[in-house]
Amino acid sequence: MGLPEKDVIIFLNPGGPFIIAPSKRSMRSDVKGMGRMTVGKRERGQNLVEFALILPLFLLLVVGMAEFGRAWMTRNILTGAAREAVRAAAVETQANAYNSAKAIADPILASAGIPPLAPGDFDDSVDTPVPTVSVSITYSYPLIIAGFIPGLPGPNIPLNGTASMRRERY
Repeated sequence: MGLPEKDVIIFLNPGGPFIIAPSKRSMRSDVKGMGRMTVGKRERGQNLVEFALILPLFLLLVVGMAEFGRAWMTRNILTGAAREAVRAAAVETQANAYNSAKAIADPILASAGIPPLAPGDFDDSVDTPVPTVSVSITYSYPLIIAGFIPGLPGPNIPLNGTASMRRERY
């Protein structure tokens, strides 16, 4: 260890290491310039460029999370509507099964702005060994950020809610 600089004071601590502290003169010179931070013009421009590069990525991430949440909610609504419809159809006679399923599913789908249940979404298999009722609702989910992300499969993504239940016997 070399000799200390002239702006440093060394205190001898009995039973411990040396304590090196700046002298009052060097502290005064530090305090004098502490209130002002000078930032050059280049650094101010650099901050603006960094912000301009990061902001679109950050906004894309936030909007993407909101879009994913909206799609997840829509898929849950589709699955819930299919489940309620198939339960209503399973306890009805075969002649009234579709009408009963449609009466239950349509208000649920309408609450999310999804088109009503179509006859092609309903399958009533009575000629199988175990008679089942199936409802499969497909919806073309419109993406908000479709044009901003390259590689997405078009402006709509197909979502599907499916439920199947064994028909109750009377």
